[in-house]
Amino acid sequence: MERLSSSGPVPPHLRGSVMALGNFDGFHAGHQAVVGRAIARARAEGRPAIVATFDPHPMRLFQPDSPSFRLTTLDQRQALFAHAGADAMLVFDFTRELAALDPAAYVRLLVEQLGVAAVVTGQDFTFGRARSGTIESFAALGLPAEAVAPVTDGEGVISSTRVRAALRAGDCATATRLLTRPFTIEGVVQHGDKLGRTIGFPTANIDMGPYLRPAYGIYAVRGRLSDGRVLDGAANLGIRPSFDPPKELLEPHFFDFSESLYGERIAVELVHYLHAERKYDGLEALTAGIAQDCADARQILAGTPTLA
Repeated sequence: MERLSSSGPVPPHLRGSVMALGNFDGFHAGHQAVVGRAIARARAEGRPAIVATFDPHPMRLFQPDSPSFRLTTLDQRQALFAHAGADAMLVFDFTRELAALDPAAYVRLLVEQLGVAAVVTGQDFTFGRARSGTIESFAALGLPAEAVAPVTDGEGVISSTRVRAALRAGDCATATRLLTRPFTIEGVVQHGDKLGRTIGFPTANIDMGPYLRPAYGIYAVRGRLSDGRVLDGAANLGIRPSFDPPKELLEPHFFDFSESLYGERIAVELVHYLHAERKYDGLEALTAGIAQDCADARQILAGTPTLA
């Protein structure tokens, strides 16, 4: 799958596309409906299907001090869009200049520079200066467009806001249902303080980077290695004060696994929240607590199917 930039050329074979327009950060069930419709329309019309996203997120540009909130990285989005059947991902370089375009200039960018033949969005999509462009604006400016109705469940519209709220509450089951997959943190395994190794529970430490911070505590997790292997484990998510400055880390311990993962990029799925962080009275109590967490995680994961 190809990755394109709004500031670069679009190759001839990808011009004339049907483009799914949105941020699609979480790529939850609602986002999947928009992208699925764009791909279906592209196939019916014999056109390439492109999924657009924004980087940085508009919120990061206008509210630079806002806490980390990302649900996916660009690499994760590209893989998810490819799995959905898109031909390419286009990354809009979200700058103040792009945000300041009026709707007519925005449509000219889509049609003339990017070669877009039609767009598919969610019903609430807005664009251009002061978010003045709407789905009706596309047609008025000569670009065919259609809006996909929100996807709902028994609690309302499925949204990234609901996913984030579930994760902050430690509700992995709801987050997984809305996303249609577990929330997954990807990163390069780095060296830690090695305490886990000394007590028989070595961990693969991953910096949280731009990801949303779910509830701190202990999780049953699944790890996916670069070679395709899937490992069950238990992980601590929280702040490590031993680093200067203190660092937020996801620290998974994988069961029955002793290979070095330093420097390898892995993906860790949060399957179930076991409990909040605890303080233990001494190393012996800590070791016993970790052993119990691992036993609980094993039991939970044994009854939880691995999603493709």
